[in-house]
Amino acid sequence: MELYLNTYGSWLKKKDEMFELGVEGKKVKLSPLKISSIVISNAALISTDAIELAMEHNIDIVFLDKYGDPYGRVWFPKIGSTVAIRRKQLEMLTDATGLQFIKERIVLKIMNQHRFIKKLLSKREIEPQSFQAKLDSMRDSAIKVMEAEGTLDELSGSFMGWEGTASKSYFSILAELIPEVHRFAGRSYRPAKDAFNAMLNYGYGILYSKVERALVIAGLDPYIGLLHCDNYNRKSFVFDFIEPYRILIDEPVFYIFSRHKFDPSHIEPIHKGVVLTTAGKKFLAPLILEHFDTVIRYHGKNRKRIDMIRSDAHAFANYIIKRRKSYLDSTVATRLDNFLSSKDIEEEEE
Repeated sequence: MELYLNTYGSWLKKKDEMFELGVEGKKVKLSPLKISSIVISNAALISTDAIELAMEHNIDIVFLDKYGDPYGRVWFPKIGSTVAIRRKQLEMLTDATGLQFIKERIVLKIMNQHRFIKKLLSKREIEPQSFQAKLDSMRDSAIKVMEAEGTLDELSGSFMGWEGTASKSYFSILAELIPEVHRFAGRSYRPAKDAFNAMLNYGYGILYSKVERALVIAGLDPYIGLLHCDNYNRKSFVFDFIEPYRILIDEPVFYIFSRHKFDPSHIEPIHKGVVLTTAGKKFLAPLILEHFDTVIRYHGKNRKRIDMIRSDAHAFANYIIKRRKSYLDSTVATRLDNFLSSKDIEEEEE
């Protein structure tokens, strides 16, 4: 499980080869065998002996800022990286494998957004054609990405433009489907302009740390970006890899607002925007983790949703060193083909 320290004054230390967690005057002991990672935000404390215990059990520790973005991390020392995998990543910057990978990541993201909208519309008394133009625009953007010819360097600007067009349509539909009082004017980042985006941003920060961890464990270098700029000290490949999984945050955040679970105490104003309060973080994190833990069928096994990221990372690492013919799950590959060929086969996962 993920252990979250997101309450002011909470602390974690070691006692009798166990973690001892203190929250609001209460203490509880936790076995390190049941913890996969420790995530710390707000004014929480962790002792050096607790850090040592975490390292002994291959538990990584992630520190989040007030926006939910990771700003620091303590890794366990046994990371499965190989020179061969990183060399292949560098080769992907100029070969067909890298180009195809970026195309697939963008289109998978658009497909997941498109399927989520179709699912939402199917459960509402809304005229089917109300959003058809925007849905068609999303699919058209995906097709343009997949059919584009040229090098990755030549096409990167176009890819980001088509992705942005699809994203604009997607979020404009989501904004219309939530209660009017919570409607928002598109995506906003640091800071968020509204409660919906504040929760998305914090959730994406949690997801980012999961993707980074999965890549490192699989032996992939998070700094060798393809589409996203590989500036010094920026984990660009995490941004390349994360795109199809953003739906894991979009879904629970949308349901918070559509099911009237949001409370004004979840956010507070800052200069030119809003951020989540401590209460908001404590409310949001368990809902995201519950969604992560839902079991699905993936790569031939029953897995938690969140585990598909690690599965994909390992599959991709093996793919680029020629140990697999494809890194995509067969069901996902079929959905992708159907989406691009305009076959509206919308399978329910829940």
